Amino acid sequence: MTAFRPARPRRRITWISPITGLLILLVLYVGHQSSFPTPTTAPNDHNTCPDLPSLRDIHVILKTGVTEADEKVPVHLQTTLRCVPNYIIWSDYDEQISNVSVYDVLANVSVKIKQTNPDFDIYNRVRISGRKALTKADMNPDVNSAFGKPRNPGWKLDKWKFLPMIEETLRVRPDAKWYVFMEADTYFFWPNLVAWLDQLEYQEPFYLGNQMQIADMVFAHGGSGFVLSAPAMRAAAALRGDDVTRWDRYTEQHWAGDCVLGQLLADAGVGLVWSWPALISGQPADIDFFSDGYHKKPWCFAPIAYHHLGPEEIRNLWEFERAWYRDGNQVVLYRDVFRHLVRPKLGGTVAGWDNRIGDAPAISSISLAECRVLCHRDAKCVQYSYTDGACQTSRVPVLGVQRDGVSSGWITERVDVLMNSMSSCPLTKWIV
Repeated sequence: MTAFRPARPRRRITWISPITGLLILLVLYVGHQSSFPTPTTAPNDHNTCPDLPSLRDIHVILKTGVTEADEKVPVHLQTTLRCVPNYIIWSDYDEQISNVSVYDVLANVSVKIKQTNPDFDIYNRVRISGRKALTKADMNPDVNSAFGKPRNPGWKLDKWKFLPMIEETLRVRPDAKWYVFMEADTYFFWPNLVAWLDQLEYQEPFYLGNQMQIADMVFAHGGSGFVLSAPAMRAAAALRGDDVTRWDRYTEQHWAGDCVLGQLLADAGVGLVWSWPALISGQPADIDFFSDGYHKKPWCFAPIAYHHLGPEEIRNLWEFERAWYRDGNQVVLYRDVFRHLVRPKLGGTVAGWDNRIGDAPAISSISLAECRVLCHRDAKCVQYSYTDGACQTSRVPVLGVQRDGVSSGWITERVDVLMNSMSSCPLTKWIV
């Protein structure tokens, strides 16, 4: 659902001693002299990758940060990025990961901002002392909330990357037709992406993304992945270039970098194309494949990207896709993801598992067995969960996640009836 969130208050600027300031200035100056980033070219792996000539016209941008890159980037180099002809990895720290260059996209941000804004505390420490400067607090994953992850230093710094990475990417690759932005917990179906973009005019200023909202600003959710055509990229870069100070102030006052980028694009005259469910903020395990959202049912749509995926989930999707194309299949649909990845995992009752029924009204229940009986009494109920004397039931199946204190179950024969009652999808649905 679209989230309505108030703007985050401006943080108080902390005082920095003259000696510390000079040291930071020196480090920032030396860092600024680093070599100009170059796009990474993936090896031509014909045995693994489908033949997608149009993918050469696309530049992929993976955004990450020093607190997560070691854990989350390697799996992409082993899977998703193997099939991408041209890509670049932007971070907040120059380093090599698995012999691939990761570049600091904040190198050209104002030195004054880096000195005075507390969001850059972690950035300055790492620039001076490298990864050994990271503390346990820096690695705090925090809990995602209506205001993001305000106790996570890497997340607070991340908002500053969105606008610079537009200009820096254009410097690296000015001649691409499309620019595709993803995060380290995002998975893209490249054949689906190419088939989608081939239906659109890259000469037009396109901004494609999963719609989110903060106050009155509708923008593309960064983690879901978003796509900009070349004209949209140039329009955004030109507008920011006219008054970088103004956009730095706007970024400082806001808490969500993807929303800041959405405002920049809106001011540049580039409107958002609402792209759910092609681009989505969840993963297959927590998606409702059967219900309408924004007047669309996902079942016959082609998924372009999933979000909130760990390395294991990314690898599972990669292996599923490889098998799918080896068997001579074409576009992957939501239907296919459910049938092959979700349905085989639904069955029986599982302790320590939450099947994400959500906000369904809880029913008082004395036991898990009684909860299952309550589900059976409703002819359309397909799953149930039980915790602390409360039973929840649902008419749509969701896989869910591991969670202590919760037990979940499915009535699989009803899941199959529901699945088989869905459309056969004679035509793939796209956001166009």
